[in-house]
Amino acid sequence: MSVHVESTGRGRPLVMLHGWGMHSGLWSPLLPRLTERYRLHLVDLPGHGYSDALAPPLSLRKIVEAVALAITETSVPDPLMIFGWSLGGQVALEWARLHPERIGALVLMSTTPSFVQRADWPHAMTETTLRQFADELRVAHRPTLQRFVTLQVQGSEHAREVLASLRSQLFARSEPSPQAMCDSLELLASSDLRPEIGVISQPALVIAGDRDTITPVAASRWLAGALPNASLTVVPGAAHAPFLSHPDAVVAALDAFAEGK
Repeated sequence: MSVHVESTGRGRPLVMLHGWGMHSGLWSPLLPRLTERYRLHLVDLPGHGYSDALAPPLSLRKIVEAVALAITETSVPDPLMIFGWSLGGQVALEWARLHPERIGALVLMSTTPSFVQRADWPHAMTETTLRQFADELRVAHRPTLQRFVTLQVQGSEHAREVLASLRSQLFARSEPSPQAMCDSLELLASSDLRPEIGVISQPALVIAGDRDTITPVAASRWLAGALPNASLTVVPGAAHAPFLSHPDAVVAALDAFAEGK
């Protein structure tokens, strides 16, 4: 299988991992703010964008190994700094756990150890809601993805502009495979990284929108507290995509973090 990676810019290497149902083209509005200081390696996660899907059953480990191989083939020097958004943040956490020698720092935006509620984890959507979403995806693929994009901007003070940006990119690299999307949703429903968080010792920056309804800010606060070497930046007025609604705040937090590493 093939994982698509695009590289641009100059400076410190930064690997960027997008969220569920999207692709690396989503980062394009942020690139002018980053390419003068970072050599960006923009990854399409397996089954998304231009990347092939992985054979089921899907796991974070499989995604990490596929992405890690692609980054090695792109000749990105270690130690890596990974910027992961949403699902991409879970991939970044698992990568740091599995290959700590390769990962130097983590930027985790709108990321959670568990996307669904559990008996001791209220900071998420219910599993019933997520699985209903998967059922709808099988029946009406395109409208369901469009509805998910709307959920990402819910509550944002710049919702209209962010929604337009997300919608313009959603199918820009053709429609993702319904099966790949369902497999990824099943992964989101089953993954609970909380038991492993304490062993991830790399410096980490956790970025959260205070109006995020998909990964509530309480989940980000927990994550920043559970990681041994993490700090938290909360972006007021932002929902699930702070890098689109409040790019200056996100870049300022990233730059300050990178300068200290």
